[in-house]
Amino acid sequence: MSCKVMGIVNVTPDSFSDGGKFFSPEEAIRRAANLIDEGADILDFGGESTRPGATPLEWDAEWARLEPVLKEVWDLKGGGKRKRDGEREVRVSVDTYHPETAARAVEAGATIINCVYAEPIPEMLEILEVHPDVELVLPASCLAPTPQTSKLPNLQTPKLPNLQTFLPRLYLDPMIGFDTTREEDLQLLQSVGDLATRGRVLVGASRKRIVKKLTGTKVPGKDLAGNLAIALWAAQSGAAVVRVHDVRETVQALKVWSALSETVA
Repeated sequence: MSCKVMGIVNVTPDSFSDGGKFFSPEEAIRRAANLIDEGADILDFGGESTRPGATPLEWDAEWARLEPVLKEVWDLKGGGKRKRDGEREVRVSVDTYHPETAARAVEAGATIINCVYAEPIPEMLEILEVHPDVELVLPASCLAPTPQTSKLPNLQTPKLPNLQTFLPRLYLDPMIGFDTTREEDLQLLQSVGDLATRGRVLVGASRKRIVKKLTGTKVPGKDLAGNLAIALWAAQSGAAVVRVHDVRETVQALKVWSALSETVA
């Protein structure tokens, strides 16, 4: 299965989907262990919600949430890595736009920085220069505007210097649900195939408003089928990673889809 699954661990009290459930270090660690058992390839730890209207945190407050959790992950999983059946390695990602937090997480063993804003990217690239094994998730519009994204005013971002140098270590995130309309989110999802010709793509549409807008589903937790449809669409379009809450179900869906695709081929 070429499309990897990134499992979300929100160490926050106010995330839009599961805020507060995993805020304590003990619950966050339990969540991480469960996601590994469910088949996650990557664990993405975030200490600050980026939902609309969320209160911004200073980096030291964010790190205070993450540090005890990440320390336990390293201790529990042997440096943030755990091989299953002698081959599968689970990587650790930190979801932050604070370079200070990113640098500390990398020093602790994280190998992916997931940054949802363009402004801190130059400082994040400085971290990559020092740590050649670290990769970066950044808004796709920083590098590769597509015919779809170039028309979206909310996603116009100047190109940053030297990104081509780092391209093998970058993931392009089309940024579903970041101050976008339903129609814009559809355009972004339809752009995944084009983005995949320019670099590795990470799609994070799990439990975003797009499913509710398309289906009319308003009951929390009743949008799983819609989220799986997006994950399968992303994989079929060439995404390298899907970032999801429902890891077990997504892994199952991708395995079946992958087997069917190989059979048809």
